[in-house]
Amino acid sequence: MNHRQIETDILHLERVIGRISADDRIPLSYWRKRIDLVALNALVPAQRSRMLRIKDRLEQLEASIGLNYSLV
Repeated sequence: MNHRQIETDILHLERVIGRISADDRIPLSYWRKRIDLVALNALVPAQRSRMLRIKDRLEQLEASIGLNYSLV
């Protein structure tokens, strides 16, 4: 994935993860897969930091409904 696409994906995830809830119509598992796919790319340190914040927010949402994918 090229740098521009990675930035676009991270920005989209930041926006979405900041607004979704555990009751959203799109399941949290979908967002987990999207985050994991973006995280597989070669990220610069600033992007890794942003992805960690996104992952932390998703883990908070997952924990609120009793899910724990962070250990998988």
